[in-house]
Amino acid sequence: MGIAIDAREWWAVRRRDISMASMPSLLNSNTPNNISQHRAKQYSHDGVKAGAKAATIAFIASAIPVVMGARTIPWARANLKYAAQAHIISLVTGAAYFVVADKTILASARKNSFEKLPSHVEFPL
Repeated sequence: MGIAIDAREWWAVRRRDISMASMPSLLNSNTPNNISQHRAKQYSHDGVKAGAKAATIAFIASAIPVVMGARTIPWARANLKYAAQAHIISLVTGAAYFVVADKTILASARKNSFEKLPSHVEFPL
C-alpha cells in the first residue's frame, strides 16, 4: 500500500510542476524573447486550427467523388480497391492540412516582421 501512495503523491507533484511551467502567466515579463515566443506559439496554434479546418473540408470534398467513382466507373471499380481509395483520400487531406497550416504560419510571421519596420517604410502585403 505504501508504494501506491508514494507513487500517487509523486505524480501529483509532477503534474503540478508541469502545469506551473506551461502557464502563460510566466510570460508576463515583457522581455522581447518571451513576447516573441508567445507570438510564435500563437501563430503555430492558428496554423494548426486553419490546417485542421482545411483538412476536414478536403476530406469531405475528396471522399465523396473517390468513393462514388469507385462504385460507378468500370475502370475504377476494377482497379481502385479500398486501400487505394484510402490512400487517395488521405493524401489529399494531408496535403491540404500542411499547405494551409504552412501558409497561415508564414503569413502571420510576415505580418509580424512588417510590424517591426519603421513607420516611413511601406511595403504592400
